[in-house]
Amino acid sequence: MKRKNWKKYSLEFLSIFIAVISAFALNNWNDNRKDDNAEQKILLEIKNGLKKDLEDLKTNIKGHKRGIKSCQFWRNIVQDNDVIIDSLQLKFIELTRDFTSLQNNSGYETLKSKGLEIIKNDSLRSKLISLYEYDYYTLRKLEEEYEEMQYQKNYFKDINTILAPNLVFDEKGNLITIETPINLDKTQKNILMSYFMKIEVNRKMVILFYHKTEKKIKDLEILIEKNID
Repeated sequence: MKRKNWKKYSLEFLSIFIAVISAFALNNWNDNRKDDNAEQKILLEIKNGLKKDLEDLKTNIKGHKRGIKSCQFWRNIVQDNDVIIDSLQLKFIELTRDFTSLQNNSGYETLKSKGLEIIKNDSLRSKLISLYEYDYYTLRKLEEEYEEMQYQKNYFKDINTILAPNLVFDEKGNLITIETPINLDKTQKNILMSYFMKIEVNRKMVILFYHKTEKKIKDLEILIEKNID
């Protein structure tokens, strides 16, 4: 009787043990499946955001390049070099135009809330952190907080004060031309030349960083594509 009970209890224990292990395994499988689904959705959201980020980067790069050309144009005006005076109003605006760095962070913020470890590929996770926490952060700082790159705030007033006597507007208030040659004393000329130099150098610097970030985004897009089912 005792032997039969022992066998009975052993079978019951084994059945319970198997049931518990099976439930645990099933639960883990469900959790892993949920994590996989969450990872895929987040990666798709990040991928779509990166496309928009690239568009913004390219727009800002073009804007800074136009700002550099405006520096070169106004430098020629100040030095009384031969220059074709057209689209003067646009060149005057672009000289000190500022830009903001817009990023679509919603996918990355979702990832952080879910836990970065949900991204199984270590290299992909590392590149995501680097882009959003360093590259995007640096671009925002450069465009919006770095003092020398706040062109409108730092340079427009002085440039406008020096050039205003020679600017010509039409009856609608549009800037149409500038009277040349511009009679400037040495101090005025040097102020303008130093401003043009600083604006051009800083715009070239940020363009370089934009290009580096652009490459990182494109590389990241390829890596994300490889990790999407």
